[in-house]
Amino acid sequence: MGSEYALFLGCTIPARVRSYEQSARAIAERFGIKLVDLEGFACCGFPIGAADRMSAESLAARNLSLAEEAGLPICTLCSSCTSALTETSRHLAEHPSEREEVNTRLARINRKYEGPVTVKHFARILWEEVGVDKISQACTRSLKGLRLAAHYGCHYLKPSEAYGGFELVEDPGTLDGLIRATGATAVDYMRKKQCCGGSVLGADQNTAFAIARDKLTELHDMQVDALVVVCPFCGVMFDANQKVIEKMFEQSFGLPVLYLTQVLGMAMGMDEKTLGLKSHVVKTTHLDTVLQERQKGASSPPAHPEQSDPSVP
Repeated sequence: MGSEYALFLGCTIPARVRSYEQSARAIAERFGIKLVDLEGFACCGFPIGAADRMSAESLAARNLSLAEEAGLPICTLCSSCTSALTETSRHLAEHPSEREEVNTRLARINRKYEGPVTVKHFARILWEEVGVDKISQACTRSLKGLRLAAHYGCHYLKPSEAYGGFELVEDPGTLDGLIRATGATAVDYMRKKQCCGGSVLGADQNTAFAIARDKLTELHDMQVDALVVVCPFCGVMFDANQKVIEKMFEQSFGLPVLYLTQVLGMAMGMDEKTLGLKSHVVKTTHLDTVLQERQKGASSPPAHPEQSDPSVP
């Protein structure tokens, strides 16, 4: 396909979820997408945006200037990084006076940003540039029998105007479509659009974990096999913190959390090491056994008896 992007990893992926990076690189290579590592990429600015917008924009613009200098669009894996960089690129293009102020700051480190620079989440690149048909054709191993639930999160969908209407905020479907390309069932559920809780974790841990617990409870009751995410912090909330949530609320979920790139890699026959499947807190490796048993003739488990099954075929 020949697409080339500067890969922006942000903070959380290198520190906590290298499996996401591993699997994304493997999927990109499979489809001829070249991911270029630019020296100097740093924090996107998102964490301080609410407290100091100009400093946040300056941090984002510094990263954008590196991609601009390299003549490359940016590919992101983190939804919050996507939001921060996209919004800054758009805002500074529409407000030249603010761009001048940002450049005054960047001049102290001998950088300048003109823009705009295109920023796309990797899932969007897969949806728009590779396409469901090519992805489906690349799947050498059907995941038919697995019931997977997509978690869209907040910043993959919003702000929609900054993303050019890429997704329908009230009725998102791209992640479900990519899941279905593997043969798996994309399960619809009431809390699909609900936040992971991570946005308030630093201020109110109890509330953050309660938000995550609501979604985990619903999916556990529906006997979903795994939750599929496209943001590292959403992954941390549902995977790394799942045992903490279980202890806090005296519940048991045992719900595996997979990155979309891992799901695609499983369907393309990639091994556990390539996809980093053994690095998760909640074990995922039993999914192979579940899949084999289902495909031998055992039917998918029914939804919780108190709920109807809203699965999307």
